[in-house]
Amino acid sequence: MKKFNDNASNRKTYVGDIFSKGEFMAKEEILNTLDRKWKFLHNNAWIHIHDLDAYGSTYNCLTIDFISKFKYEEFENISETHKIIKYFEYLKLLFEKLGNEQSGGMAIANFDIDTSTIFNNINVNILKNKDLIYECIFQFIEWNTLNNTRMGKQSYYITLNIGLGIDENSREISKILLNAYKNSGQKNFRPNIVFKIKNGINFKPTDINYDLLLKSIEVSNSKMIPTYLFCDSSLDRNIDPKKLSIVGCRSRIAENIFSTNKTAVGRGNIANISINLVKISLWLLNNNKLNINNFLKVLDYIMNITKDILIHRYNKTCLISDDQKYTFKELWFDSRLSFSQLFKHGTLSIGFIGLSEAVELLTNSKYWKNKESYKIALTIIRFFRKNCDIYTKENNLNFSVIAPSGELISSRFLDIDKREFYNEKYSDFFSKNYYTNSFHIDVDSGISAREKIYLEGKFHKYCNGGSITYVELKEAPQVNIEGIYELIEIAYKSDIRYLGFNFPLDICGDCDYMSIFNNNCDKCNSSNIKRIRRVSGYLEIQDFFTKGKYYESKKRKSN
Repeated sequence: MKKFNDNASNRKTYVGDIFSKGEFMAKEEILNTLDRKWKFLHNNAWIHIHDLDAYGSTYNCLTIDFISKFKYEEFENISETHKIIKYFEYLKLLFEKLGNEQSGGMAIANFDIDTSTIFNNINVNILKNKDLIYECIFQFIEWNTLNNTRMGKQSYYITLNIGLGIDENSREISKILLNAYKNSGQKNFRPNIVFKIKNGINFKPTDINYDLLLKSIEVSNSKMIPTYLFCDSSLDRNIDPKKLSIVGCRSRIAENIFSTNKTAVGRGNIANISINLVKISLWLLNNNKLNINNFLKVLDYIMNITKDILIHRYNKTCLISDDQKYTFKELWFDSRLSFSQLFKHGTLSIGFIGLSEAVELLTNSKYWKNKESYKIALTIIRFFRKNCDIYTKENNLNFSVIAPSGELISSRFLDIDKREFYNEKYSDFFSKNYYTNSFHIDVDSGISAREKIYLEGKFHKYCNGGSITYVELKEAPQVNIEGIYELIEIAYKSDIRYLGFNFPLDICGDCDYMSIFNNNCDKCNSSNIKRIRRVSGYLEIQDFFTKGKYYESKKRKSN
């Protein structure tokens, strides 16, 4: 019987095994300290408290305040060559330290602009040192994919946002990064690269960085990365695009009730909890009370408890001793502040999974097949946003709605619900071994890419804590830049905030031949095949997937 990971990034190591044992014990200890009702909801799959082992000890993710905190003094009196090499070693060390001090992802909001600015300030000529910078970025990509020193078992969750730098040096950094990523081969699939699309800068043929958008599409056509952040979406159009960032696999940190400065830079998500929407429908169905009004009443009850848990966790996290000299404190927007003063600028997110299954139980129809079902799906997500906006005002904290990755919970929730609610009539929900993620249309729907983008686009504006839409392609589009650009245009018009393209990437582990294989390599007949797929915003090898995402990836059909 196949053994599944709790996280697709996990690798088998001695240190990792020891950490996992301690992690499991820490989660149990923390659960035992929580209110019994909270523990019941978590253990019985009504909710999932993410990163439970980090409860009260650290926060989730961060877009680092990189440019204003750069340690220029370390780059004095050394050669230009040494400065370039040291810069990328500096980045690695920063991510290593930070990655072991927080529970989630790390991002740089403007890698192209920030790198160009820093190199200019330390007197590095980018145009004369393109080859060396390329080699350093290439090595950085390999390091991020192959290094599993986070907790002794994982690589680091790093996202580099690019696309807005219009000066010659910033544009050159973007080109070098994209070229290095493409040339690094399919075995290298980290870091995540996000191309920010902004009309007037790179979206139209007349825009100065339009060529970089086309270059980005060329790379993602063979590697699935970059993904695309639409800075003109209704959520983000009134925010300076340079202050926007994707952090982690999709998180959005922008609005801030404690500041008029809407920015992700130097801010992070403190914690998030996901709600099992399918559970609500199944429980109501089992009690002969299933209708949308009762559904929203139960959801309201669960959300209110979830809000209380997040506030409790936030308050505990603020009690971290100010004497502790964490790396992360230096990378928030103002390291002079106490942790409590910093963390109030972070976000508390409430997420959800299984909208598709929940609505199907409510209406006897897939929400993407029926107008009335679709309206109910939108009603549920609007309800999430309305409640989170109320929580923000009532509690003076930044609450938000996130459409999360659901990497572990897609199967965890289902397995627990199956034991409680299994019924032959609804066996299809349980036999597939996963719940559909967030507001996504079923992965085996087979509907067109255009329709999927249009339908999912209506949900993004309510998910102010982050979301993503994927288009599933039968194979790598390679040279079909025009076709992918057309889908990007459709996404732009459909109010998608964040978009990714998925397709199968298979590599022979023995001869490195790349293709789409059935069981054996077409070239050397080896069965040692690595199948790279997108699992939760990041790319990973399919054999390391969690149970739910493994079975989901097997059922995906092209749009």
